[in-house]
Amino acid sequence: MSTLPTKLMRPDDLLLVIDVQRDFCPGGRLAIADGDAVVPAITNLGANFEHIILTQDWHPARHTSFASTHSGRRPYDTVQLEYGPQTLWPDHCLQNTPGAAFHPGLDEIAGRAELILRKGFRRDIDSYSAFFENDKKTPTGLAGYLRERGFQRIFLAGLAYDFCVRFSALDAVRAGFDALVIEDACRAVNLPGSVTETDREFAVAGVRRINSNDIREQGGPPGP
Repeated sequence: MSTLPTKLMRPDDLLLVIDVQRDFCPGGRLAIADGDAVVPAITNLGANFEHIILTQDWHPARHTSFASTHSGRRPYDTVQLEYGPQTLWPDHCLQNTPGAAFHPGLDEIAGRAELILRKGFRRDIDSYSAFFENDKKTPTGLAGYLRERGFQRIFLAGLAYDFCVRFSALDAVRAGFDALVIEDACRAVNLPGSVTETDREFAVAGVRRINSNDIREQGGPPGP
């Protein structure tokens, strides 16, 4: 766990909020335990950031990541697809359905977002990362957008720590950005070994794990 310097926020800092949608919260089709607890944490964090981007899972019907698309398969099975192993999920975040909407407690943050990036909209490939589809070579365009805007440090929060936050953070580092995951503003799916593997990959890649209390609101302009 890292501690950040007192003078934290910089003009090249960005808060990247991953998939805080109804279907990932209690009562949703792919509910993550305590998933809605990230909402107040992210709302509080928002006061520290001038720049915010949200991602939104946006699946068509019969998406390849849905267990229902594969005869005889159940949620959380793993299948081998053309681009590699794929965990199968319950149908979730279907385009233009209430489950794909952001959690209503996120309205203020969503209203301030400079970009909402939809992912997972290609029927034949899943997209955990905000940067690449699961083939690890088809870009979403986010890296180019961030470079054009001059961002360097990406602070990540949201759902789920061990999947979409994980792959987004790792790809952020691979794309040349500094990635900091705000752990108390994330929750995990917590499949067998998934959190341990996430922590290990973060350590190897140099992704920093911090908490909200490592970030405190600055008076006046961001420090250097």
